[in-house]
Amino acid sequence: MTMHGKTVLIAGGGPVGLFCALLLGGRGISVRVFDVNPCLQDDPRAATTHPATLEIMGAAGLADDMARVGLVTPVFQFWDRPSGLLIAEFDHALLKGETAFPCVVQCEQFKTARLILDRLEKLPNVEVLFNHEVIALEQDASSVTATVRGPDGEKRHAGGWLIGADGGRSIVRKQSGIGFEGFTYDERFLVLTTPFDFKVNRGYCERSYFADPDEWCNCFKVSGEGPPGLWRTVFPSDPNVPEDSLMNDEAAQARLQRFFPSGKPYDIVHRNIYTINQRVASTFRLGRVLLAGDSAHLNNSIGGMGLNGGLQDADNLGRKLGRVIVDGESDRLLDLYDLQRRTVTKEFTQAQTIANKKRLETREPEAREKNFEELRQAAADPDKARAFMRRTGMLDMQRRANSITLENV
Repeated sequence: MTMHGKTVLIAGGGPVGLFCALLLGGRGISVRVFDVNPCLQDDPRAATTHPATLEIMGAAGLADDMARVGLVTPVFQFWDRPSGLLIAEFDHALLKGETAFPCVVQCEQFKTARLILDRLEKLPNVEVLFNHEVIALEQDASSVTATVRGPDGEKRHAGGWLIGADGGRSIVRKQSGIGFEGFTYDERFLVLTTPFDFKVNRGYCERSYFADPDEWCNCFKVSGEGPPGLWRTVFPSDPNVPEDSLMNDEAAQARLQRFFPSGKPYDIVHRNIYTINQRVASTFRLGRVLLAGDSAHLNNSIGGMGLNGGLQDADNLGRKLGRVIVDGESDRLLDLYDLQRRTVTKEFTQAQTIANKKRLETREPEAREKNFEELRQAAADPDKARAFMRRTGMLDMQRRANSITLENV
């Protein structure tokens, strides 16, 4: 195999692309990562890291550092917003004995990316090139070539494999002609972040979900750049209302006060609005092109499964591709990557996140009460609670993925 045949090119320098680079680089493989941004992005989007992902990050030596710079949160709650009643509380401590990580760690994705990049900088066989955008690609039976636009113009980079971890609008996916099946929600999600302490002032834990037929909400805490931390609130928003009319000071204050009356104005330190999709790529492998993370799948953020799924992709792909390149195993392993990850993305992530949204927004009184009663019963029964948390913590998903073989098809 030629030298460039042993090189892996990665489009996208977020947590997923960087984690792929770490796993491959750790095996001595030459890796080149291209990212369109000038540096790591201080992106506040994803933070929740579930037990199944913590198992992966722990194996890579990252989980302890994520807990150090993040926030360990074993408990999460469901509330009925109109009545103000706590419906159910779940404690991951019940999963002791089933996983080494019976908790969730709230570690913002830019912190995870920073931890990984720190390790990559110690690997001479890995290059991370910021201000570089993959704009085109071509492949043949033995190699793939990416055209990359950088500060010095356009250049062609050859490698044995190209991983597309370049986000929901992935150029790699589009250039490869891979379909992106699913739908886009009409409503958007509005995120407002404040240092107001909802635990001290309102009694909510660090991960709280509020069901409301008119306006549901997620409320969770991140550590930010240090104590006392920040709280993010996520609301549905009318797609017909202009963004400025949703995010200006008056509208943002009104939204928070309507949901959480405080008697004084909120200090709002961050606000954003997102279009929400439920989509899965028609394949995660096309020849020598591989997809991972948002390039391969998108879902709504309720339950915090998007980045978790991406990091799980990266772990699965990085280890299998390493076996192909270093150990000389068959590239059918990459077909197995596609089968495992695409199957569980559809069966678990898509199904669970759609169900999470419906649980919070249900309008019919009978259906709402049925949802609440199911949560109450699950929380009250340790066996049911463990089963519920194995699913929400993505442990069932990982076990299912690992059980799939190519002989299954």
